[in-house]
Amino acid sequence: MKTQRTAACTGSIERYWAPRELVMVGVFAAAAKISSLLIALAGGGMNPVSLVAKNLVFTTLLVVLLTKVPKAGTLLLFTVVSMLISVLLLGGSMALLPAALAGALLGEAVAWGFARTTPRAVLWAPWLAAGVYDLASKGLSLGVSYLFMRESPALMTMVVPIVALGYVGSIMGLWFGWKTVGELKHAGFVR
Repeated sequence: MKTQRTAACTGSIERYWAPRELVMVGVFAAAAKISSLLIALAGGGMNPVSLVAKNLVFTTLLVVLLTKVPKAGTLLLFTVVSMLISVLLLGGSMALLPAALAGALLGEAVAWGFARTTPRAVLWAPWLAAGVYDLASKGLSLGVSYLFMRESPALMTMVVPIVALGYVGSIMGLWFGWKTVGELKHAGFVR
């Protein structure tokens, strides 16, 4: 109450994001992208083991971030920063941006709707948001890939198993995220 009164008296606007939270989102987005790149390089390219490990680490970091900064819009901001890092620094494709943004919006909407059901549902919202985000963004990315490869749809028979294998890593990342958040709660990093 005091901060609202102080903000009203001074004429300043109360910010939705604290600077600490914005830094946290940026650091986690950069860490997720850089660790994914390092895993792919250390694994000798995109083989099945490095593909699963890359998605496992990415989803684990995403769950920790969504638990650490439990605000609406965190997943969307993470996606925007992550895609900016991917496109500007790592040479990623802009064609994946619409699928990632749509997946983030869908993940945010499902988590928000789920969190409104019961007070205890808020605790599971980060895992639900990360799972829906991974599933929707990978599914929509397959749709974008199909649009680019519609001249030779037989190539999709090679792409679908690779994306499915990556999603196995994402599902494993949800479990690892649960374990990691539990350990971080014991350490006092996450409330």
